[in-house]
Amino acid sequence: MPDKNRCAWAVKSDIERVYHDTEWGVPRMDDAGQFEFLILESAQAGLSWVTILRKREGYRQAFAGFDPVKVAAFTGKDVERLLQNPGIVRNRKKIESAVSNARIFLELAAKHGSFSSYIWRFVDGKPIVNKWKNMADVPATTPVSDAIAREFKRLGLKFLGSTVIYAHMQATGMVNDHLTSCFRHGECL
Repeated sequence: MPDKNRCAWAVKSDIERVYHDTEWGVPRMDDAGQFEFLILESAQAGLSWVTILRKREGYRQAFAGFDPVKVAAFTGKDVERLLQNPGIVRNRKKIESAVSNARIFLELAAKHGSFSSYIWRFVDGKPIVNKWKNMADVPATTPVSDAIAREFKRLGLKFLGSTVIYAHMQATGMVNDHLTSCFRHGECL
């Protein structure tokens, strides 16, 4: 039986294929999922996504199971400890931003009832469904990711520019960017 059609980026390794087939583009309306992907996507800035996928479990352990309350309480001593952890990307600015972003994440969650409610309002609470035929058609940013990135910058969030935000939107299903030929396109509607 022939393999299923997938987005071209997802066929390079098993870890990418499994992620693509089970998570990418699935709407995440929960704060836990939103926080996890904000940490991972901001860590990915300037690196390949497969690098972060391979370090995902290391991030889970290093960042308290992606618990924003615990991460927001990290101190300078925790940052120093994380800088020695080979299971994550050891970039001081990215680690420090994860901690400060966790604090802002919690403020937004408190103000809006949940962080998920806050971020999903940028897409009117439902995924944007694109109908891309080729990977070359998929943009790196959109006016919506630009708006979220501007708002995040205004609020003091770091390592979350428009390109990273658009990747976050794709990962958390705020936008369905599976190619129309991909078997997941229809499943993520």
